Amino acid sequence: MPSKTNIMMTYALLVFIWATTPLAIVWSVSDLHMLWALVLRFLIALPLAIILLLLLKVKFPNHLQAWHSYLAGSFSLIGSQIFTYIATAYLSSGIIALMFGLTPIMAGLIGRFVFQLHLARIQWIGMTVSIFGLGIICFGGETQHVHPLGIILMLFSVLTYTMSIFWVKKVNAQIEPVAQATGSILVSTIAALCIVPFIWPYVPTSLPSLKSIAALLYTVIMASLIAMFCYFKLVQNIQATTLSLTTVMTPMIALLIGALLNQEAFSVMVFLGALVLLSGLVLYFYRDLKASRALARKIKTPS
Repeated sequence: MPSKTNIMMTYALLVFIWATTPLAIVWSVSDLHMLWALVLRFLIALPLAIILLLLLKVKFPNHLQAWHSYLAGSFSLIGSQIFTYIATAYLSSGIIALMFGLTPIMAGLIGRFVFQLHLARIQWIGMTVSIFGLGIICFGGETQHVHPLGIILMLFSVLTYTMSIFWVKKVNAQIEPVAQATGSILVSTIAALCIVPFIWPYVPTSLPSLKSIAALLYTVIMASLIAMFCYFKLVQNIQATTLSLTTVMTPMIALLIGALLNQEAFSVMVFLGALVLLSGLVLYFYRDLKASRALARKIKTPS
C-alpha cells in the first residue's frame, strides 16, 4: 500500500489537474476552432493511451460486453466534453469548473428518480441550496462571460458525464481501468472523426500559438492520462467520501487560477452564487463525511 505522503501528493496533484483543466481547455481554443481542439485532443490521446497499455502489459478485452463498456465510458469523454468545449464561447474557465462541481448533485438526482435510491433530508437541502446558487450565477453574471446558454450547455455536459458513470457501472464488464480508459478514448476518437466533415471549413490553416498548443497537450497528457492514473490510484486507497471532496475544492481553486492567470473578473453576485453553490455541496456531503469520520474513529479505537 502507498505511504500516506504518497497518497496526499497524488490527491493534491489530482485536484491541481482538475482545477487547471478548464483553463487549459479555454486556452486551447484561443487559436483553434473549439471542436477542432476537441478532435485533436482525442487523436493525440489515443496513441499515447495505446502505448501506455502496451508498456503496462494490460490485456485489452475485445468481447461484446467490453465494447458496451467502452461505449458507455466514451459518454464521459467526448459525450460530455463536446458540450464543455462549445460552452467555452459563453463561460469562463472558473465557471466551467464550478459547473462540474455539480456532478454529485446530478448523480444524486439520477440515483433518486431513475434507480429509486434513498436521499437524506440534508442531501435534498444541499441540492436546493446548490441550485439556488447556480441561479444567482446565471442571472448575476450575464455581462461578465457568464451566459445562460453556457450554463445550459454545461448542465448537459454534467448530465452526460454522470449518466456515463451509472451506465459503466450497470454494464459491470470487470475491465482493468487502463483498458477501460483506452477503449473509451478509442470510441471517442471514432466519434470525433465523425465530426470532422462538419467542421472541415474551420480546419487550421496556420500553426496555432505556443500557448494554444501547450494547452492542448496539457489536456491530453495531464487531464486525459495522468489524472486518470491518479484517480484510479485514489479509488483503491482512500474512502469515496474523501475523494468526492475534490468536487468542492476544485472549483474554488479553478476560480482563483482563472482570475490570476486569465484575468477572469467576476461580479459580487457571481462570487456570492459560487459560495452558495459550494455551501450546498458541503451540505450534500455532510452526512457521508460525518459517517466517514465516525468509522475512522472506530477503526483507530482499540477493541
